[in-house]
Amino acid sequence: MFLEFIENLESVINAIINSPFKGILLSAITIVTLLIVKSISGYFVKRYVYQRAQVETNAQNFMAVWRYIWTAIIAIFAIISLSGSLKTLGISAGFLGMVLGWSLQAPVTGIAAWLMLILKRPFKIGDRVIIAGITGDVMDITLTHVILNQVGGTVSSEERSGRGILIPNAILFAQTITNYTLEEEHILVEVPVRITFESDWSEAERILVSAAQAVTADVIQETKEEPFIRAELFDAGVMMRLRYKTRPVDRAKSLSEIVKIIFHEFAKSNTVEFCYAHSEVIYSWKDQPVLSEDSRED
Repeated sequence: MFLEFIENLESVINAIINSPFKGILLSAITIVTLLIVKSISGYFVKRYVYQRAQVETNAQNFMAVWRYIWTAIIAIFAIISLSGSLKTLGISAGFLGMVLGWSLQAPVTGIAAWLMLILKRPFKIGDRVIIAGITGDVMDITLTHVILNQVGGTVSSEERSGRGILIPNAILFAQTITNYTLEEEHILVEVPVRITFESDWSEAERILVSAAQAVTADVIQETKEEPFIRAELFDAGVMMRLRYKTRPVDRAKSLSEIVKIIFHEFAKSNTVEFCYAHSEVIYSWKDQPVLSEDSRED
């Protein structure tokens, strides 16, 4: 049965080639074939894009571009097919693909990057990310750009500046992307505090941990993770590193509030003090030589 189908197909092709209207017939067959391919592929592409796109408008825009591209391809190949030569059709298809790939490299790469974003989902709207060295909260992901609400910039902390940054999708393939909340909603933050060797370790630890517990009580309830201390020695004292979990958008605020509490608690304590750069001169009268009576008279 398969051989019979092949024979019938060869007969049809020979009839088209030998027909005086082979150009029109080839053009009609090309149009019908491309329309079938467009319809089948468009069904699956539309279904997938609408399921994965984070904003429905982006999916609509992508499908509009999809239709325009297919319309242009069908029109171009229909015109080329009027020549009636399969060889010309094949050469024209290869040349057209090369020209379109070269001239539309940036837009095509941008749309491909958008497809990568909805396929892999390295980040979504609302995430705090670092792209091309720029930190920001994702406001929108369009077919051509990722729009960020810049964090930092002219300010020295991780707080929203209100400036919109448009990053072309085309560069995403060549950039390292950092997502603050890819798998977890909270990040680990550290507050380094230097204390003197003479300070009461237990009291210092209590003050630091209590400060973090007071500021991040809601996060502790969600994560079930308590603040903790990691310490190390340095030349002039002890470096106590307070570590706690918080939301990325609350990092700067929580850090400031914790530092404020620590400062006031240290000021009230008689057993804990900050270690800072200063000089001390210590006189010791221990083991001094005892002067004889003759030496005292002299």
